[in-house]
Amino acid sequence: VSFPWQKREISNFDYLMYLNTLAGRSYNDYMQYPVFPWVLADYHSETLNFSNPHTFRDLSKPMGAQTVERKRKFIQRYNEVEKNLSAQCHYCTHYSSAIIVASYLVRMEPFTQTFCSLQGGSFDVADRMFHSVKSTWESASRDNMSDVRELIPEFFYLPEFLSNANHFELGCMQDGTVLGDVQLPPWADGDPHKFIFLHRQALESDYVSAHLHHWIDLIFGYKQHGSAAVEAVNTYHPYFYGDKMDLNNIKDPLIKSTILGFISNFGQIPKQV
Repeated sequence: VSFPWQKREISNFDYLMYLNTLAGRSYNDYMQYPVFPWVLADYHSETLNFSNPHTFRDLSKPMGAQTVERKRKFIQRYNEVEKNLSAQCHYCTHYSSAIIVASYLVRMEPFTQTFCSLQGGSFDVADRMFHSVKSTWESASRDNMSDVRELIPEFFYLPEFLSNANHFELGCMQDGTVLGDVQLPPWADGDPHKFIFLHRQALESDYVSAHLHHWIDLIFGYKQHGSAAVEAVNTYHPYFYGDKMDLNNIKDPLIKSTILGFISNFGQIPKQV
């Protein structure tokens, strides 16, 4: 049986939104917001070359395994789990959470207020704010062991979230950079509309169309948990698997509130589809 997506009768964007909805993700819930993949790995070139595989992120691997060195460290963490830690997993942080969503959209209301309330009433330290697409990719794919974040749908259709049109005072980084609009890759020529246009083109490209099913397996499919997830370096702290935890059977109110707090702060694995 051939499905409409396989026949390319619906776009990759629409298919991903459909899967997110099936998996219980919704724009109405920051904790279960639609999750989209990083699709590019090139944030330094003047122009994008969609015929070069190196332009793209490896969709068969989670963000924690994008480089050989990083993957090795996460496998080591999994294997060396201390006896006193209750959970054997690769990642103790998540690829989608309320704070990740709000940090991406912080330049637009009502997300500005949401972000500040999640941060205890103010903006975060400037160096930790979302300020550059390139540095966010480098952090999530290579540099920061506690950052495995993916993207949100807005990266493929909403240029406004990349501009600080409300002139919020987002602070100043240690190197003296004053935060304003999001810094875009050279190929976007400083234009949020061009960034969105090319980024959406990348999502719908032949390369992504041919490899997207691998990422879908990791996030929504059979590599989400169990032995396939271990093999794919794709296991998360047990508390992230909300639908696998039967909270009704947990009698201790402290443990129950800890788990709920964990989920609300750090995110939740989508329902398996």
